[in-house]
Amino acid sequence: MNSCQKYFSAFALALLSQAAFAQAPTLGAASRFAVLSALTTSPGAVTCTGAIINGDVGTASSNPLSVTQTEGCVITGAIITPVSATVLANFDTAYAALKSNVPCTVNNSTAAFTDTVLALDPSPAVNCFTADVTFTRTKLTLNGGANDTWLIKVGSQAVGALTGTGLSVVLPTGASACNVTWWVDAAATMTDSDFRGTILAGAAITTTRGTFAGRALAKAAVTMTGGSVIGCGALSGASACKAGERLVCRSKKDRHDRDRHHGDRDDDDDDDHKRKGSVYYSPFGTNDGGKSDGKDGKR
Repeated sequence: MNSCQKYFSAFALALLSQAAFAQAPTLGAASRFAVLSALTTSPGAVTCTGAIINGDVGTASSNPLSVTQTEGCVITGAIITPVSATVLANFDTAYAALKSNVPCTVNNSTAAFTDTVLALDPSPAVNCFTADVTFTRTKLTLNGGANDTWLIKVGSQAVGALTGTGLSVVLPTGASACNVTWWVDAAATMTDSDFRGTILAGAAITTTRGTFAGRALAKAAVTMTGGSVIGCGALSGASACKAGERLVCRSKKDRHDRDRHHGDRDDDDDDDHKRKGSVYYSPFGTNDGGKSDGKDGKR
């Protein structure tokens, strides 16, 4: 076998392996954001009202008013307006790949779940809801282990929006919310929910109260009212707290001064668009096997 044959054989094997394991496409430069709005035409693309967003926030708009903070909203990460063309391209590519290149293995046409316990399997399963789906007071359990990934698509055969009211997404012990990918054809709306995962939405994302652990990435506006958003950058060093748990926030400076001997800090680049990052710790322990002492978040 000559070198060209070896190259194409390896490339074909890589494509087959990715298809076999139904891996979510990489987010590239978009992965750093806890909240991202790709809307370019309207100021206020990200609106935060009385919420806490622990992670970076970005919009496609160059208007400095495209991120609006009111009623005590706290954003602990960087605020970047506009994000780079690379960020938008990576997000769009990942969204398109999930739409067209990741076929469903499980199709569910049920439009509404109320007072229900539902379980979904990890990859290589690709769990699809064929159109709109609404979860009301529903416990959604993701089967599998700590190192598994999950792919969920909403609107795989028709226009589909994701709506959750009192939805609770439950992960296996030790699993990361950032290993759960939700592709949503249209809008995503969460109210009083305990949500886990990265949403890539074709329209707006709206959250009201509750806890959102992962990423909220939308082709339209993102609106967050009350509650807490814990981005993947924070989840790598802290637990995804359940709804109602007290979050303890410490500034990057305090954390650096007190805990620098642990070598554990965030690495925000310094520029005019960014703010100091903070890390949220749960005083109830961590998902990654670490423990919190309930006082200062040390593990």
